[in-house]
Amino acid sequence: MDSKIKEEIPVHEEFVLCCGIETQVLKCGPWTDLLSDQGANRPKVLIFIITGNPGLTTFYLPFAKALYSLINGRFPVWIIGHAGHSVAPRDKKIRAASDDSNTQEIKDIYGLRGQIEHKLVFLRTHVPKQIKLVLIGHSIGCYISLQMLKYAPELPVFKTSKTTSKRMLACLK
Repeated sequence: MDSKIKEEIPVHEEFVLCCGIETQVLKCGPWTDLLSDQGANRPKVLIFIITGNPGLTTFYLPFAKALYSLINGRFPVWIIGHAGHSVAPRDKKIRAASDDSNTQEIKDIYGLRGQIEHKLVFLRTHVPKQIKLVLIGHSIGCYISLQMLKYAPELPVFKTSKTTSKRMLACLK
């Protein structure tokens, strides 16, 4: 893949308050706020990458850019770090979600179950329910993805079956 093309991909770094914790999110593509975009330009799919430990989003940026290029920039590719694994630089604004209602409910935000809940709260507060999700997890991020499916079966996630794979590929074309 041409590195010059990868450099031209718009990447937005955000720090959001999720469950009361600073959370780093890298977003490939022009879509930075899916809730506000109500028009025809809103994507139908979000590719959501959950990192492995130590939860550093920048490690996954070359992969996210390559993936974004392979799908011809049709859908956003977001990378989320783990709660408490990154600190926003002093000059960086931390964005608060309009509805972060589950803040008090997560008792062990830094434990495994807390990290699973953290990702679910992020999706519920930052991604419209109509957008289909492709979850990609690396190492513990894969386990978190599987547990998200278990605890929140209502998530609109493309699941791996022949029928779903065909629908997903048709959507990506």
